[in-house]
Amino acid sequence: MKKYILAITSMALFVALLSSCTKKIDEAYANPNADVKVPVEKLLPPIISTLAGNSAGHGPLNDIRFVGKYIQNFVFSNSGGQYDQMGGVTGASDNAASVWRTHFYDIGQNCNNMIKWAIEEKKWDYAGVGKAIFAWSWLTLSDYHGEVISTNEAFNSSLLTFTYGTQEEVYGYVRSLCHEALNYLNNTGDAASPTNLAIGDQYFYGGDVNKWKKFVYGILARSFNHLSNKSFYNPDSVVYYADRSITANADNATVKFANTGISGTANFFGPLRGNLGSTAVGTETSIRQSAFIANLMSGANNAFLGVADPRAIYLLRLNANGTFKGVVPNLGQAVITANDRPENFHGVSQVSGVINTAPPNDNNCRYVFRNASEFPVLTAAEVLFMKAEALYRKGLKGDALTAYTTAVSLNFDMLTTTFAANIPAGMEITPAKKAAYMANTTVIPASAATFTMTHIMLQKYIALYIHGAFETWVDMRRFHYQDLDENTGQQVYRDFTLPATIFVNNGGKPVYRVRPRYNSEYVWNLNELNRIGASALDYHTKRCWFSEP
Repeated sequence: MKKYILAITSMALFVALLSSCTKKIDEAYANPNADVKVPVEKLLPPIISTLAGNSAGHGPLNDIRFVGKYIQNFVFSNSGGQYDQMGGVTGASDNAASVWRTHFYDIGQNCNNMIKWAIEEKKWDYAGVGKAIFAWSWLTLSDYHGEVISTNEAFNSSLLTFTYGTQEEVYGYVRSLCHEALNYLNNTGDAASPTNLAIGDQYFYGGDVNKWKKFVYGILARSFNHLSNKSFYNPDSVVYYADRSITANADNATVKFANTGISGTANFFGPLRGNLGSTAVGTETSIRQSAFIANLMSGANNAFLGVADPRAIYLLRLNANGTFKGVVPNLGQAVITANDRPENFHGVSQVSGVINTAPPNDNNCRYVFRNASEFPVLTAAEVLFMKAEALYRKGLKGDALTAYTTAVSLNFDMLTTTFAANIPAGMEITPAKKAAYMANTTVIPASAATFTMTHIMLQKYIALYIHGAFETWVDMRRFHYQDLDENTGQQVYRDFTLPATIFVNNGGKPVYRVRPRYNSEYVWNLNELNRIGASALDYHTKRCWFSEP
């Protein structure tokens, strides 16, 4: 066999020489197993898609289906839900593991190569965008999982197993990446070009470098805001970066979808992709709005008692009685009177029981549940709420109230411009409805004297509903779900209650992290997981570094 291979190779070389071909064999016949250089303009679009949910179904939207239950954005339509009980992932399952897979695989070496090749080609804007995405991804990953693979080893292809670093180390690395990103994005010379960046950035910022810089500043603001329980918490840093970040809805960081009729081009939560249609107990993909959010927006929550929120119709679903009701964790919708059961998020009535078949189109779908709906990654409202919290903690309650008021207003405006599709006639938010809500002193206190942390965190909860579930989970863990507001003696998250039944593995404790991905870490890296305690059944209840003093 070797003789034949040698003979063929010799003949090929001979023919090449005779034809005066100047290409080498390895150029003419690229090894499919070797690295191939890809234009950075083609690498960026699939990387950006992972900020929401890519065509393979991986990304934040996939894992929001689980985190959303921990924070009671929504709950399972049937009783007995493991995640409704704040349970962690068990067995040989990759549930809730998309953030891990996205970071190490979908972004991973693709982003590393994009940065490397962009630097080689002096396309500084692409290098800066790559660093920005990595900063976002590392912060999201660590806030979600706690300890993760060391930043020094994560993409070392010569290793078979990997050591884990601390979350504090990740935070330091995130800030370093952010500043590197800003340095590159500030370099507008050589081959950096808004027109060329727009080729790869078509579905996010359209090549606008200034908006990317604001996105980076927002990641920095998040990284400082998350550390409110630390002795070295610095509210001035939160305010500094928030002021340089996204402060207008025109700059909101959102992933857009081409929605060409092919599943992978549509929003993960839209009916075309059919990711919310299961009825099987255990899969827990069939979700309904929770009683907590329904009460919060209908005026039944004691923090905003009697105040009907005009945004409710944009975010939630009505029932047959024309009211906003929700499902209690772990009880399912069957215990609710038929006409009080909310429609599912695709607008399908639940009067006759659990019905999850996706509709043939999204004509009755709203908010982030349409096929073409944008998915917000970072918004002006979130940034202003971070600023409000920092100013409040600093003791500047008047300035905090101003930032808070602006944040609420920005969220109204985002909904009426970006998510106005399919709102029932007569229920649209008008300037008069918005003004009446903003004038209600239960929502916007008349003075700083009656302004509380509860105002900030509950309105932020509404503004980040579903799309900002990861950030809301960070917030709720910072307040340990049920911490009291020192100025009122009431829970910061007023009326939020833990599930009546906590999952058996929890030992009575609430969830604080998601374990690492099974089909990489528990199969190949178990010794390291044993070292950090991740093989314990209650590992998911171990508090994350950012949430502790």
